[in-house]
Amino acid sequence: MSARTALVLGGTGFVGRHVCAALAGDGYRTLAVGRRPAGAVAPPPDTGYRVLTEPTVAALGTLLDRERPDLVVNAAGTVWQPDPDRMARDNAELVTALVTTAAARPAPPRLVQLGSVHEYGPTPAGEPIAEDRPEAPETPYGRTKLRGTRTVLAARDVPAVVLRISNVLGPGAPTGSLPGLVAAALAQARLGDTEAVLELSPLIARRDFVDARDVGAAVLCAAGAAEAVGRVVNIGSGESTGVRELVAELVRISGVPTRVVERGEQEETRSRSMNWQQLDVSLAARLLGWRPRRTVTASLADLWQSVAFGPHSMVSQGPDSTL
Repeated sequence: MSARTALVLGGTGFVGRHVCAALAGDGYRTLAVGRRPAGAVAPPPDTGYRVLTEPTVAALGTLLDRERPDLVVNAAGTVWQPDPDRMARDNAELVTALVTTAAARPAPPRLVQLGSVHEYGPTPAGEPIAEDRPEAPETPYGRTKLRGTRTVLAARDVPAVVLRISNVLGPGAPTGSLPGLVAAALAQARLGDTEAVLELSPLIARRDFVDARDVGAAVLCAAGAAEAVGRVVNIGSGESTGVRELVAELVRISGVPTRVVERGEQEETRSRSMNWQQLDVSLAARLLGWRPRRTVTASLADLWQSVAFGPHSMVSQGPDSTL
């Protein structure tokens, strides 16, 4: 019997790399898909690489017909960019093209779409967020990700599931994220044997953080969970962590003398007014048999190891688009 084949769009990005690792570790013939030329990118271990310069219906159709995947994971998208057109293209229009292409195949592959907790929008403090909460995103990122989710759920001819992911931690976290930014600054101060000065916007929010390797495990579970087809399933820690405490814990783990300066306002394009996030992940346990395995402290420790002692490529310095 030939190995199952999985295509991971955005497979060389932060989350995508961990998804590829989980699939390859389970025996999938795993192919990361991205825009950059093959010589300009290092795919994850045990993972091939396919170039998709523009994710049009025609180009996606050629890719699917050539590779005949059993599973397609969409880990691509643009996170925090000021350009709304780019967000619409990468977070919504790409999904439409992917669903259209998959539905046209004689035997459509299983599709796992990685959504975002930011699709929910602001939620009352202290209340865990379940999948039946009406979505009301207030940011371009949340709105475009929700468009992608609704496109997937409307695709009756494609066996698809949406994993709505909380804020992701772990080794390789990009500098576009708060943990990645702080870890990189601490590592730079360590190299120079100086005090780190972290100038950050107010650390007043509480967020649900999940390890990227746990996300990879969730994708693997979703690939074979028949009851999850056509559903949105939350993937997070099920806990709410203060971002000030998260920064303090990362500083503690690093051992780098640090001064934190909070000033200004929360960034409008990110999550201003969204000061509470805690996902209810009980549906993931029931439908997928999945639970988070790693604590925030363990994720931060592994992030620090990857930045301070691992290869420099573990921290993404590039743009936030992963395809």
